[in-house]
Amino acid sequence: MTDTGLPLDDHLCFALYGASMAIGRLYKPVLDEAGITYPQYLVLGTLWEEDGLTIGTIAERLALESSTITPLVKRLEAAGLLTRQRNPRDERQVLVTLTGEGRAVRSVTRRIGERLVAASAMSPERLQALNGEVRALRDAVAAAADQPRQR
Repeated sequence: MTDTGLPLDDHLCFALYGASMAIGRLYKPVLDEAGITYPQYLVLGTLWEEDGLTIGTIAERLALESSTITPLVKRLEAAGLLTRQRNPRDERQVLVTLTGEGRAVRSVTRRIGERLVAASAMSPERLQALNGEVRALRDAVAAAADQPRQR
């Protein structure tokens, strides 16, 4: 028993963590083939949705700090998958844009969804519904965590 009185397997956070780790292991061979890490995949995924974003916008979309995104972007630039340039309208901002090679990586990573459906033994519709529930949980917990502490 843990200090909450529940066995570890009954903690939602543990189940979500384990699921995330298992999905990461499932994605790894495809990401290795693409030559990217999972965090880099998230940055590219953000840019596949909308190219030409600032570092700050990417960080906000991924709920990470800009200081976490910057080294990822630098590595992706060194790999030839994107470019960085100062925003001519605001020199404080760095605009990030996919290269042709960065757009092409998407065709390799498209297999990730198929792997997840096959491994989960769930229909795409069921996985989509589960994703919606987990996002709703994430949003509610994040909002509560961002509230000032009540005594």
